[in-house]
Amino acid sequence: MILSIGSDHGGFEMKQELKLRLVSDGHKVLDRGCISPDPVDYPDIAFLVSNDVVSGTAQLGILVCGTGIGMSNAASKVKGITAALCSNSYMSRMARLHNDANILCLGGRVIGSELAWDIINQFLGAEPLMDEKYMRRRSKVDRME
Repeated sequence: MILSIGSDHGGFEMKQELKLRLVSDGHKVLDRGCISPDPVDYPDIAFLVSNDVVSGTAQLGILVCGTGIGMSNAASKVKGITAALCSNSYMSRMARLHNDANILCLGGRVIGSELAWDIINQFLGAEPLMDEKYMRRRSKVDRME
C-alpha cells in the first residue's frame, strides 16, 4: 500500500519510528515532513498529506502531532478527506469501517509507539462497509463540503 505520512515537531519521533516499521512491513511510504524536531506549523504538513490522498498519490494518510487534534482539524478541512483522531485500536478500526476515514491522526505525546502501531494496523486492515446505512450517513457529511 502507498501511504503518505507526516508530523509536526510534536510527533516527529513517533513518525520516524512508524515510518521504519511501515516500510519494513512492505508499504511504500511518502514522508511529507517534518524532517527534524525543530518547530513547524502542523497545517502545512497536514495539507501535504491530505493532497496526496485526495490526488490518489497515496491510498491513505497518517498524521502525527502532539495530541493529534491539530492535524485532525487541519486535514478535515480538505475536500475529500475524512480524518480520524484515534487513541485506541477499536476507534481506528471503526473509523475505517463506519466512516471511511482516509487519514489516521495520532498524538505522539499522548500514546506510546506500540499502541500507535496497533492502531495503524487496525486502520490499515479494515475496509469501509458499503451497506446502505453507512453510505447514507457518509453522504450526509459529504454534502456539507
